[in-house]
Amino acid sequence: MKTTSILSALLVGLASAALAGTTLTTEIPPELIEGTPQAIPVPNLVPAPKKAPTLSVPDGTVLLSKGKPVTGSDDFPIIGELDYITDGDKLGGEGYFVEIMDGPQWVQIDLEATAEIAAIWVWHFHSQARAYHDVVVQVSDDESFVDGVKTLYNNDYDNSAGMGKGNDRPYVETRFGLLIDAKKTKGRYVRLTSAGNTANDMNHYIEVEVYGKAGG
Repeated sequence: MKTTSILSALLVGLASAALAGTTLTTEIPPELIEGTPQAIPVPNLVPAPKKAPTLSVPDGTVLLSKGKPVTGSDDFPIIGELDYITDGDKLGGEGYFVEIMDGPQWVQIDLEATAEIAAIWVWHFHSQARAYHDVVVQVSDDESFVDGVKTLYNNDYDNSAGMGKGNDRPYVETRFGLLIDAKKTKGRYVRLTSAGNTANDMNHYIEVEVYGKAGG
């Protein structure tokens, strides 16, 4: 009987430890909708959310990406600068987003050290309802993304970007952003790829927040 009680207490303790964590929160930008609404002709589209997403992350999780260097496949953005992506500002108007050229393009955040990544929160463009094509989010310790690449999110349903067919559903851009569970994936670099959107052929980013623990 005593042994059974000890084992039961141990199992309860292990279960409690596994469930330990905290709900991730961030500052959600105010709503700003401009222009004439356009159709979003994308199959299997996730409806626009009415509130911010939630995700439980390990205790001690912090924002790792604020002010970190950003590079991209397009060295000369059409509008804005790549460093907007980690400047902490998520407003939706002119002067708060970077626009890069059409076609499949990527931006990459250098966390400057390997980290255990818990979540990635992405805002492409939220002043107009639209969906971005072929959104792929990956992590690696290899700056060139040749070795050790881990894909955390992929909504390229027809492999048109040539990075493999994804299982995630396309979604409508809103001020609440896209929250991705990174599941404690370890890596130094975070790369985000897209290939235009349903309103035009360009690629945009307002902010990307990477959360986790340094020294992973």
